[in-house]
Amino acid sequence: MDPAIKPATRAFEDATPLLAAPEELRREAVRKGYLFFKHFFSREEIMELRTQILNVLQGENLLDPAKPFMDGYGNLPLIDSMTMEELNWNGIGTTQQVYHKVQKLEAFHAFAHHPKLIGLFDTLFGERTFPHPRNIARIMLPSDKLNVTPPHQDFLHIQGSSNTWTCWAPIGDVPLSLGTLSMLEGSHDGGLLQVTGNPGAGGLESILCGLGYEWAEGDYEAGDIVIFHSMMVHKALPNQQPGRIRLSLDLRFQPASQPIENASLLPHGPFEWDELYEGWTREDLKYYWKKEQFTFLPFDESIRWQKDKIC
Repeated sequence: MDPAIKPATRAFEDATPLLAAPEELRREAVRKGYLFFKHFFSREEIMELRTQILNVLQGENLLDPAKPFMDGYGNLPLIDSMTMEELNWNGIGTTQQVYHKVQKLEAFHAFAHHPKLIGLFDTLFGERTFPHPRNIARIMLPSDKLNVTPPHQDFLHIQGSSNTWTCWAPIGDVPLSLGTLSMLEGSHDGGLLQVTGNPGAGGLESILCGLGYEWAEGDYEAGDIVIFHSMMVHKALPNQQPGRIRLSLDLRFQPASQPIENASLLPHGPFEWDELYEGWTREDLKYYWKKEQFTFLPFDESIRWQKDKIC
């Protein structure tokens, strides 16, 4: 069987008890390459952000007016009229116009600076954490035209420090049937894998032939998060709930002393910070990286050269 579609054999284990045991937390992170936390954020703060994103979708007529607002059902006639190019723009599951409005939300970017999240990564890194400003929202509209994100390693796209970690947070309850994120447990130890082309987000799929790792997965509730190393192979599961929109965040963090690639300081999408910042009230969220003394590493396109997938 293709390792990319092999069913999961492991279930997520709640790492919350490790927050009180820093050495154990670091050991488990090194062993697995990821950590899953139940109810890390309060449900209320997640649902407040969900409300703001759904308001954007409602303003674009993308919600089904006959269904409860917070359930996030899509306006299928309008979504079905969209082209494959519109729906798969930049791998975020919606159109550029919608994404621009989400990127302007101060509350969306503020999550990367959440004191509890910064504290978690300070503990993991054993030094001061730097949160990347290039925050990503996934607004996965329900459509057969939408490409599912394939197994991949984030380092291909981020580069800079390999000790960069991603926090994936669902914005609402996301059970397996709505299309959660699965982890290939321990795969960060395999180094940077070769890739082949794939139409899903990022355009590249890690070649998993001959690897003996096992997939781990589980249901997510609002407030749950999973954090994982940039070499960790992960993938999205397909949405099997007709009409439902899946909302989630990708936030990235690294030790402040480590090098970075310049694009990690740019907005995610063809936007400008000055324009996105319009109307924000928190000055500490704006251009905060300018006080850092980074070493910049150039982007290495050669690690993205594609191979044939032969198993």
